[in-house]
Amino acid sequence: MKQNWPKQIWIVRHGESAGNVARDAADLAGHARIDIAERDVDVALSALGQQQSDALAAWFRDLPLSEQPDVILASPYKRAVRTAETIAQQLSAAKGLPVIVDERLREKEFGVLDRLTRRGIEELHPDQAEFRRILGKFYHRPPAGESWCDVILRLRSMLDTISLHYADQRVLIVAHQVVVLCMRYIIENLSEEQILEIDRRGDVSNCGVTEYVASSGKEVGGGLVMTRYNFIAPLIEAGALVTAQKDANVAAR
Repeated sequence: MKQNWPKQIWIVRHGESAGNVARDAADLAGHARIDIAERDVDVALSALGQQQSDALAAWFRDLPLSEQPDVILASPYKRAVRTAETIAQQLSAAKGLPVIVDERLREKEFGVLDRLTRRGIEELHPDQAEFRRILGKFYHRPPAGESWCDVILRLRSMLDTISLHYADQRVLIVAHQVVVLCMRYIIENLSEEQILEIDRRGDVSNCGVTEYVASSGKEVGGGLVMTRYNFIAPLIEAGALVTAQKDANVAAR
């Protein structure tokens, strides 16, 4: 069956979150646990994260109307929804875009390793630290959590939905670092080693943009071509500090 791709897909990581800040503080202090009171789904943007979202929203707003998103999809996590809403509010009133929340875009689930630093995992769950070392992050699934493969499975379903409902439209997705990387794995037909090498080169920046366009010279459904990865020019131009911290559960990613 042919895949009828959108004209354009942007995949954006949310702005810096309070969880990113708490994770850095826990690592710096050598703590085993990250000091976050809320559920991961309820962790909000930091003040800087909101500034980054504002800068990215202004960049989308300044695109010609015909080149702006037609559809905005977001992870249900508060930090992603807020980033998406900030962009939606800045787009032309003529668009009137709602933010469509889809649970398949949620953050990778960390299970028993939730809120632990690398030190915490090694101290409290040494068996899981060893399993992860042996299996690698692509296949390791912590108890009650997900592997990268599990995330990829739900994202394949997500891309089928996008193909079915949003063919020939411009689609903006706001989600998380692992989601951005796993989307690349699927769309570009990468191998485990290829996507992990991309991951090793550096983290996806908060509000960094990855962009694909329908390939030219092919019939509809021929494929997508990446034109930008981790694009941060909108933040730099607006004077917003660029951050690329790992998500709160740094060792479990």
